[in-house]
Amino acid sequence: MSLSLAPVPPPLSPSAADESSAAMPPWPASTRVLPSGDLSVGGVALARLADRFGTPAYVIDEQEVRARARAWRAALPDAEVAYAGKAFLSRAMVRWVEEEGLSLDVCSAGELELAAHAGFPAGRLVLHGNAKSPADLRTALRLGVGRIVIDSTGEIARLAALIPAGSRQRVLVRVVPGVEAGAHTSVRTGVEGQKFGVPVAGGEAADAVARILGQPRLDLVGLHCHLGSQIAGLVPYVTAVRRLVPLLAEIRDRHGVTLPELDLGGGFAIPYRAGEPTVEPQAYADRVGGELARNCARFGLPVPRLAIEPGRWIAGPAGVALYHVLSVKHTGDRTFVAVDGGMSDNPRPALYGVRYTVRLVGRASTAAPRAVTVVGRHCEAGDILAEGVELPSDIRPGDLLAVPAAGAYHVSMASGYNLVGRPPVAAVRDGHARLLVRRETLADLRSRDIGA
Repeated sequence: MSLSLAPVPPPLSPSAADESSAAMPPWPASTRVLPSGDLSVGGVALARLADRFGTPAYVIDEQEVRARARAWRAALPDAEVAYAGKAFLSRAMVRWVEEEGLSLDVCSAGELELAAHAGFPAGRLVLHGNAKSPADLRTALRLGVGRIVIDSTGEIARLAALIPAGSRQRVLVRVVPGVEAGAHTSVRTGVEGQKFGVPVAGGEAADAVARILGQPRLDLVGLHCHLGSQIAGLVPYVTAVRRLVPLLAEIRDRHGVTLPELDLGGGFAIPYRAGEPTVEPQAYADRVGGELARNCARFGLPVPRLAIEPGRWIAGPAGVALYHVLSVKHTGDRTFVAVDGGMSDNPRPALYGVRYTVRLVGRASTAAPRAVTVVGRHCEAGDILAEGVELPSDIRPGDLLAVPAAGAYHVSMASGYNLVGRPPVAAVRDGHARLLVRRETLADLRSRDIGA
């Protein structure tokens, strides 16, 4: 039995494309239900993976990552598709992204160095961030990255001063189009009053452009924006296009410069529970690409090369988290199922109130389902993974639970809280599993503590 047969969301009807949503189950396309009641992903039983790698652990379906990368390349063959490395980055992920023809979006010297050591072409690297350190900028220049996204007017002179005489660095400028989008206030980055970019309203973006053009060591090639995260509709992107194309026309008219690139960022929603909406690549290409062409024609501009930055959309649905149950507690009318991980390996529920699908794997159960709250092991009342999810009423310590849509912003945001150690990451493909990132051990944690 298959939980999901399509590797990418199905095409939308023209009417549905206006809202850009398609309901998709949150499991990887390779997920199968085994006769034992277990699940397999990439041809490998999840219980077997838990036995081999321990729990908590993360499983990444390599073929799912590749299929989702190809979906964007197929929908936008002439665009630059840059995987947003902040979602999840490892040497294997860098290699997959490179082999699928994507660029790579990074935001620190650490991510730059990892990409370089993995052999990623420097010209396809994009560095962004609202507060780049001198080390970040020097590393980017030393490696020869393709683009640096300037985030503030103060960064312009700092970057220019680091570029050797006679050299030029291609840059984008991150602008704020005043578009409110995203699933939570903490991830809405396209509006004024937050830390990213320079606003279009009030002329700040136009001023930043003029300053960059006045720096002979900076080669301004385009505008950049990022609206937010978990955006399930196309309207915000359409609105951004309608506000940024006039700015491109203003730059042409005022400075005689036609910028060849427009980066609209990422933020594409994925389903964490069945029935939640997502963004379908071809619908995005048709609606947003069409809007860009129409608006450029209106202002007499050539259509700039579009760039997008999917991260969560590529990595998120490819990942499954595995936990063992440590305890089951009945308190009043609530049942708490505590697992051996929590906010140290997935802080997103505590940060953004995200709730997940949870499934018993490793054994079959005929017990009636009941609503439970799945919680982590940490000393915080907010350490809740999933609330009101149905699990078999005979759930007990030692059982194995699987959580889908766990490939993005879990491992990358993991912490050392309570000194439990960050979990390993294993990749599955064609019935085989291999370790990508080993478990952080107590010895690893002690080695950093050199005081006495």
